[in-house]
Amino acid sequence: MDQVISYLESINPITAALYATLFTWGLTAAGAGLVFLFRTMNRAVLDGMLGFTGGVMVAASFWSLLAPGIEMSPGEGFVKVIPAAVGFLLGAAFIFGLDKVLPHLHINFKESEKEGIKTPWHRTTLLILAITLHNIPEGLAVGVLFGGVASGFEGATIGGAVALALGIGLQNFPEGFAVAMPIRRMGLSRTKSWMYGQASAIVEPIAGVVGAWAVLTFEPILPYALSFAAGAMIFVVVEEVIPETQRDKYTDIATMGFIAGFIIMMMLDVGLG
Repeated sequence: MDQVISYLESINPITAALYATLFTWGLTAAGAGLVFLFRTMNRAVLDGMLGFTGGVMVAASFWSLLAPGIEMSPGEGFVKVIPAAVGFLLGAAFIFGLDKVLPHLHINFKESEKEGIKTPWHRTTLLILAITLHNIPEGLAVGVLFGGVASGFEGATIGGAVALALGIGLQNFPEGFAVAMPIRRMGLSRTKSWMYGQASAIVEPIAGVVGAWAVLTFEPILPYALSFAAGAMIFVVVEEVIPETQRDKYTDIATMGFIAGFIIMMMLDVGLG
């Protein structure tokens, strides 16, 4: 792990962000690959996976994004937290806007419950777009943190950036399966189900590069950018992930998955950051 951290620290931060988000995308593809091994997925397992995803995202939002963003902000007291508050609000508003415009359908939801603008798009496309909403802030968060490290901001560390990428990657693995399996149940082949499953995270490398570039180009925005990514992720958890786990009788399993995800992400960030 030390060698990986040293290598990422030695290369261009945009390239490092690209590698890190290609890793998170790769774990989505690996998770989607489980569709070749299993015919069905137990609903309790799915809810537990989604809960785990939510736990990782909430922990990452605080430990990897909000806390460093507040730490590197100037001033004292309420003044010090203003950049975090503004960025957090803007991030949530950004995903709120996408949620209202982008046609999508959440896992476990009926087709009549699709959101966004009205469209004749197939259920498969709508499912992929729903997970894409999850992945935009995740890729952005990784990229912003790598950009912050290169800019020399106190509180942004290469270990923390790697920890965030690891945490996002871990929760992407079950997420890939959670996308591919419902598509498989619609009657598509295993190969097509895998392709659609991994495609849901292809936006992460794009968002990661954009995030790193933005911070390097406009360094003063880093506290706002970190909090922006945090606000976007928290909105996704509350609006998208948690409701998806409350549609059946396995809410306790989803809750325990959430707690496990939170603990693992917290340990990664503190241990590596």
